[in-house]
This record gives sequence, structure tokens and C-alpha cells, in this order.
Amino acid sequence: MSISLVSNAYLDENSAKIRAKAVPWEGYQRAGLITQEELALIKKVDRQPRAKTESLLLSDGQSYAALYLRLLKTLQRVDTQQCILVLIADALADHDERIQLFTRATRTDSELPYEPLLRLLETQDDFVQLKAIQILTVLLSSESAPLHVQQLQPFINALAAFVASSSLHKRDVAVQCLEAVLPRPECRKAMWTNLLLISGLVDILRHNPGPQMSYQVGFCIWLLTFEQEVAEQINVKYDIIPLLIDIAQAAIKEKVIRVIVATFRNLVSKAPSANLPAMLVAQLLPFAKNLSTRKWSDEDIVEDVQYLRDELNANFESLTTYDEYSSELTSGHLSWTPVHDSDIFWKENATKLNNEDYGQLKALIRLLKESSDPTILAVAAHDIGQYVKHYERGKIVLTELGGKTRVMELMSHQNSDVRYQALLSVQRLVSHPWAAV
Repeated sequence: MSISLVSNAYLDENSAKIRAKAVPWEGYQRAGLITQEELALIKKVDRQPRAKTESLLLSDGQSYAALYLRLLKTLQRVDTQQCILVLIADALADHDERIQLFTRATRTDSELPYEPLLRLLETQDDFVQLKAIQILTVLLSSESAPLHVQQLQPFINALAAFVASSSLHKRDVAVQCLEAVLPRPECRKAMWTNLLLISGLVDILRHNPGPQMSYQVGFCIWLLTFEQEVAEQINVKYDIIPLLIDIAQAAIKEKVIRVIVATFRNLVSKAPSANLPAMLVAQLLPFAKNLSTRKWSDEDIVEDVQYLRDELNANFESLTTYDEYSSELTSGHLSWTPVHDSDIFWKENATKLNNEDYGQLKALIRLLKESSDPTILAVAAHDIGQYVKHYERGKIVLTELGGKTRVMELMSHQNSDVRYQALLSVQRLVSHPWAAV
């Protein structure tokens, strides 16, 4: 992987300034921090024209790779660390074959090349942190063997902090680094367990990023969904499906739609039962039908859209009315679909909320307690009232599960529709006879 694939204006501008700065190499030699031989080597490349340093790296690249890493391990001044990091990045620029010069350093020192770079992630200097993570990304993504946890964990923790940062250049660099390392299965598995990292990526998408950042974060999520566990859980944990649909519907760039449609294909092919209900509720089927009528320059989009249409159609055609309701409840996105107001539906299906240890009733109560969306709260309060109306033990069960208290609290909600639906449900809770006592 070329170091230029993780590029950023902040890094480029500061690197140019750092190349021109003097470093007190002789002082380090007098203090015994570097040897006379190391001083002679570093002076040959310090603030020298690119052509000269390229010639030295061509003839003695292994010595310089080892030197830079040893200096990074030994010297603590921030300005010196900045200089060494720039020298390493310059050595790697447009020369992927030199990556092995740095990774081979472990043969003479087991801490090299990674330990000095990983330690720099804990410094307070933004440039040092970002330049170190840029170089780490190049080295780690080029390793042929699976990466070790001790290499990955501090690297992932730093990426998570950068993704969640308010600093635009930190976020930009972090997302580019993720794009480079997520093709590796061990990286996907390790990063999925980092809640700050995943929630940070989702949060970027929620705040209307530009087309390029939407594509890059979408690309990261697409790579993550190649893992079975991610495909099964990402929508349940992060409500990603409606968010991605919104982004795709608003997208101007074809590549944004392409990566989102590819993500949906992964979710459906790997975990259909976990994702198809949420996709149907979020109206992905009509959107997929709309996409299939457009002209695309990329054949992959055509194939993926057709796959989604076929899978969603097959699932939709086999749905009963109660399946539709269950899909809506599972997704957590309740809205005023016809089933909610159908007395016949509730007469036939109210007791089904008791199945599997009252699983769906508990899901309704959970929405009442956790959702902040007025429509979801109003619909859930309404459904609780219908359950109590059509199931004679409903009042007892609801009280035992803590639903009654929450519905009563919602009578003072700021939204008038929530208050009204909560009031109707409380009236049924209070007036319904204790038939089962």
C-alpha cells in the first residue's frame, strides 16, 4: 500500500515546514543519545534535496530504515520525532518495495518497527499522532501474516479516538486508515468490538457529510459487513438501514449509491432474517425498484439492485399481516400503518404478543421507555391500549412488566398525540376488568 493513499492537506503542509527545520543532531551525539556513526548517516539526509536522499536510500535503504526506527525509539523531543516521521514517510512515498526494509527491522530488535510508532499515538502533538498512524497503516496493511492483538489494540484505540474527534483532519486521516486496513479479517473482527469506533462512523453519517466522506465511511461499513457477526448485529445496534437508505436517496454521486447497495447485499445474503424485516419497514423495496429503472455506468450496481429487488419481493409476498406488524416492531420504526387501527387485526393477533415469553410485548414496552420519537411513542402507546382491550389478562401482564407506569408517565409528554394515545391506553388500563383475578 502506498503512503499517498492516506493523504491529508494538514499533514502535507506541516511536513513541508518540518523538512526545513534544523534538528540538533550534534547535540544528541554529544549527549550520548546517538553514536558518531548514526550522526554521520543522518547528516547525509538531513535537509537534503530529494534526489540525494533517494540515491542514498537506493544504495543503503536497510541501514536508513533501521536508523530512523532506532532514533524514533530513543529520542523524545517532539520536533525531532516530527522530523524522523517525515523522513520515514518520504522514504516510503512512491516506493512500496521499501516497506519491507522497515518491517524487517524486527530481525535485529523485536520492538521494531511497531513499538516506537505505537507509543507516539499517546503523545499530545497532533502531527506526531497522525503521521505515526499514517505510517503504521502502511506497514500493518502490508503484513503478509495475521496481525497480533498487541499491534492492533493501541492502533484501533487511536483510530476510534480520531473518528470520534471534532477535528476534521483527524477524522479524515482515520477514515482513510480504516479503508486501508479493513480488508483484513482480523482488523474487521477487532474493530467491530470497539464501540467508540463504530458509533463514531455512524455518527459521521448522521451529520450530513459531503459525498466523498459519505462514500469513504460507507466503504468502511461495507467492508465490516463481510463479517457474519457484523451483518447480524449492525442494524440492531446502530439502526443503520434507514440511515443508509436516506443517504442513498439524497446521493448525487453514483459511487455513494454503489457502496450502500453493496452493503445491503451483504446484509441480506449473510443475515436475511436479521435485516429483511427492517429493510421492508424502511421502504427499501420501492427505492430498489426506482434504482432498477436508472442508467448506471457500473454493472455491479445493476446486479446488486436486482438481487435486492428479488430478495425483498420474495420476502414481501410471503408476509402475512402479522408478519408485517412483527417486521415493523422488530425494526423499532413504528408508524401509523393500517394494522395499528384495525380492530379485526387486534382481535386476531393481540395474544401473539405473548409468544416467546412476551417477547413482542416487551419490545413495545422497550420502545416506550427508550424512544424519543413522538410518532413511535404514540403508536406504541396506542398498541398497548389495543393489547389490553383484546387480551383479558393484559392489564396484569403489562403492570408486571413495567409498561403501565411508563404509559402513565407519557400522559404528560410534550407532544399532544403522545399524550392523547397514552390517555386512551391508561383509560383502558384503569377501566378494563380484572377478569383473570
